[in-house]
This record gives sequence, structure tokens and C-alpha cells, in this order.
Amino acid sequence: MKHQQRSQARLSPSGDTEDMVMSLAPRLAYFAGVARTEHVTRAAQEMQVPQSTLSRAMVRLEHDLGVDLFARHGRTVSLTPAGRTFLASVERALAEVGRAADAVRADADPATGKVAFGFLHTMGAETVPGLIHSFRADHPGVRFSLVQNYGEAMIERLRAGELDLCLTSPVPDAPDLVARRLDEQKLRLVVPADHRLAARRRVRLAEAADETFVTLEPGYGLRRITDDLCQEAGFKPRVAFEGEEAETLRGLVAAGLGVALLPPPVFPRPGVVELTVTAPRAAREIGVAWLDGHPDTPPVAAFKKFLLSRRGNLLPG
Repeated sequence: MKHQQRSQARLSPSGDTEDMVMSLAPRLAYFAGVARTEHVTRAAQEMQVPQSTLSRAMVRLEHDLGVDLFARHGRTVSLTPAGRTFLASVERALAEVGRAADAVRADADPATGKVAFGFLHTMGAETVPGLIHSFRADHPGVRFSLVQNYGEAMIERLRAGELDLCLTSPVPDAPDLVARRLDEQKLRLVVPADHRLAARRRVRLAEAADETFVTLEPGYGLRRITDDLCQEAGFKPRVAFEGEEAETLRGLVAAGLGVALLPPPVFPRPGVVELTVTAPRAAREIGVAWLDGHPDTPPVAAFKKFLLSRRGNLLPG
């Protein structure tokens, strides 16, 4: 059969691309099978579909494209130039779909699947590595995709489907999220070693009302807690620097740039003194959050169960 442009194609080149894809996609594997065997009957047997179904699918495919893909020779067929061009792209598309299917199956595998897990910067030095180490004692093959960020950014990624779970503070309260409180972490007023309060062990936050503070940037949960605690103590903090890392703030306190409300450090830092705040009660809740109604793969379900089992014992002693 001589290749020719069909005069009445149902879908024109100027038609809607999405409609074209939806129409063609279900028949691409059939087309590739016929092209590979060059025999409709043999292709139908290999793909375990009725020959009549396969023949109709090829006729409809050619009709939708508006070109002949095959030259018919009795029971055998051969690709036209248009068919060879189309086959090259179809094979790449089918291979990509196959790789995607393999990837999502691998991510959901109970033994070797993946967990996309977000956590606060202040949880990264010790808490999260310890949690993952303990979890992998019973699930050694599970893989983690880790994101370290501030709370609001993690919640956005959770809603976008980029994270399965996130460890954050404050514990979010939103109708589209499920959140569970896991632990509480006391905050300390960190002052330079030569500060007027450095000889003290305890302090009321109101005693720092005249101090300059170094804090995390707006949007960070710890910044919101700092502002709220200072307001409760009767003042608005004068901010000299806004950063992204708690340990950076500790270094700036040691340099005399100001004071800060921070969680305990992993290791003691020279040049600063950390004071217990007696009033108001200075602490932050740590919780785990996930998207409500979002189905869990087996590895995600296992890690979620593990985190919930650490309630009250999440943070290093």
C-alpha cells in the first residue's frame, strides 16, 4: 500500500494536544507490538488480545493521526516512513513509562522503598540521624529522601506532595493536615560569657527586655515562638540579626552581637552561657505532620508508626 495522507482525519494538527494524547495513548503499546512482529495475528497472540481488537485499534490510530502507519501485505504488515518515525518516539515514550512504573513500585516496596522526610535545621545534627539509625535497625533497606528546612517551607512541600512526613515546630493546626505532638524542647536564653547575666543560672525573660536579640528569620517556627514569648514577657525584641541556623546565632552571641532564645546545643559552645528561663515557660513542641487523606506506602507507614512510638522520647537525653 502506498503511503498517503488521509483526507479526513478526526484529529487535525491544530486540534487540542491533550485530547490527541488521551486518544492515542491507550493504543501505543498495541502499535509497538504490531510494528515489532510485522504481523497482526502474531502480535495479538503475544499481547493476549483478540486479533479483531488489535486490528480495530490500528485502524483507529491511523484515522486519528491522519496518516497510514502500515502497508498491508495479506496477513503481514510493514511500517511506512511515517510509521517508522512514529515508532521511534513511541518506543521512547513506552520505555519512559516503564521506568516510571518501576520507580514508583520500588519506592513503595516494604523492604526497600523510599520515605520523603522533612525536618527542622535544629533537628539535623543529632535528632534525625539518631531516629533514622534506630529505624533502620529493623528496616535496613528503606531509603530516605531528606529535606532540611524551616517549618512553613516544609508544610508547603508537604501540601505539594513532595514530602510524606515532616518533623516541625510549632505543631501545625490546619484542616488539611494531620499533626501529632511528639515531644517538648526547653529553650534557653543564650548570652555572651562576659554578659551581665552570665553568672546566673536562671533568669526571667523580662530581664532581657533591654537586650539586642539575634533571631531566625520570619517564617521560622522558632522566630514566631521567640516573638510570642517576648510579648508575653512584656516587650518586643530589638533584632540585630536574622539568620537561618541556630548555631550561627550562637556564634554571633559569643561574638557579643546580642542574646538569643535557642534550643540546647548538641555540644557546648565556648564563649556563651545558657540560662534557664523561669518565666514565661520557654519551650517548643515538636511534632510530626502529614497530609490528611494521603495514602501511605508501606515504608512511609512503617516510619510514621516508628515516629509515633517515640512520643515523649524523641529528643536525645
